[in-house]
Amino acid sequence: MRAALAPGIRLLRALPRDSRYRGLTLLLTFLCYASYHLSRKPISIVKSQLHLNCSNGTGGCSWAPFDGDNYKELFGALDNAFLVAYAVGMFVSGIFGERLPLRYYLSAGMLLSGLFTALFGLGYFWNIHVLWYFIVMQICNGLVQTTGWPAVVACVGNWFGKGKRGLVMGVWNSHTSVGNIAGSLVAGAWVSSAWGLSFVVPGLVIASMGIVCFFFLVEHPEDVGCSPPLHRTDSEEKDPEEAAAEDGPPLASSRTGLERAAGSKEGAAAAISFLGALRIPGVVEFSLCLLFAKLVSYTFLYWLPLYIVNVARFGAKEAGDLSTLFDAGGIVGGVLAGLVSDYTGGRATTCCVMLLLAAPMLFLYNHVGQNGIATSIAMLIVCGALVNGPYALITTAVSADLGTHESLQGNSKALATVTAIIDGTGSVGAALGPLLAGLISPTGWNNVFYMLIAADVLACLLLSRLVLKETRGWCGAMARRR
Repeated sequence: MRAALAPGIRLLRALPRDSRYRGLTLLLTFLCYASYHLSRKPISIVKSQLHLNCSNGTGGCSWAPFDGDNYKELFGALDNAFLVAYAVGMFVSGIFGERLPLRYYLSAGMLLSGLFTALFGLGYFWNIHVLWYFIVMQICNGLVQTTGWPAVVACVGNWFGKGKRGLVMGVWNSHTSVGNIAGSLVAGAWVSSAWGLSFVVPGLVIASMGIVCFFFLVEHPEDVGCSPPLHRTDSEEKDPEEAAAEDGPPLASSRTGLERAAGSKEGAAAAISFLGALRIPGVVEFSLCLLFAKLVSYTFLYWLPLYIVNVARFGAKEAGDLSTLFDAGGIVGGVLAGLVSDYTGGRATTCCVMLLLAAPMLFLYNHVGQNGIATSIAMLIVCGALVNGPYALITTAVSADLGTHESLQGNSKALATVTAIIDGTGSVGAALGPLLAGLISPTGWNNVFYMLIAADVLACLLLSRLVLKETRGWCGAMARRR
């Protein structure tokens, strides 16, 4: 007797075709970018253990060249080798992402990322003690990891319109925190025994996901006969005649699959230039805001475990596990930021409010966050939500909004370039934050937190013009209702 159809399959068949493919795209890009962050996280777990081993004085635990008094500077050099390469490569990556098939581009990047992550860990098994080997691996890894973000945001932006984009991308962006948490747990499993496996295993994971991506990723809805999304909300739609006069041809994303395949050269939009993307209203402000927001986030990403070890006196594994709470808060913050910005229509205002609240919370965490385990847990979650909420919103929904901005006059080939510009500028801050933390921390952790608070305030100020514009829009809407 043949069994009944599996419940999960019955559920999938009941869903519309568009919903099935949108769900597949969300899940696949979520897992892909989670694996990127999983492969980045081990360095923050392992580096604290390296020097703690060296200070034990027990035989066989020392690992040159990180066994000297300048270990913080060497760790800072490792961080910046990756982050500077990432920042530089990101500005170029978006240009390639607009001109190459995203599936090939993303898959190749993940395979190479897995290779260089594993090679860093193999330095343990090959007994390599040359600083330049580890720095070169970090530089190569930083360059190839720039393939990830522009590609996954472009894919999701191709499938989801603006109406619920903040919430959808806020939930989807939890891949960053999920990847960081998984990376902390995987690295922590081997950090005290064979730290090389803390890199080799994540390298194998991201390479495997690259193969999955190659076989299953669908870049455009039209490729599988699905309907493309609307990139404007109803309130932004213009009169058809006015739109034709002002904006030229309709959005390329609204064409059917047949039109997309058979469109003439005149109708096909060329990929946007770097300078053209910079001229999109809001790109410069959000890019500079992200520079300071990402400075704060990545300082926590790379230095929080070491801070917990030095201040709270936990072991390396316990500090790594505790640091995952910051990322757990980031999941909540990303979803909350997306939900609020969708409801209010104020992306800049949502970011600004969260950044303003983050500054005093960082001050409190540094001064009272280690008074007890319960206090530390609560404050790490709150700080993670307020720090990573604006960062998540800007790199996802804001980037997708600007990449499909009405000023593009129907050119849909801007998502990857705009995303790369915004995240590339943010990555400059990501490189500066850990570097400044390494230079400032010898003078005391208080000064590191003052630097982070100042960065949050600057990020908020950079959005002031956009916040004022949104406020005027709300006031005008209220006046019209009256």
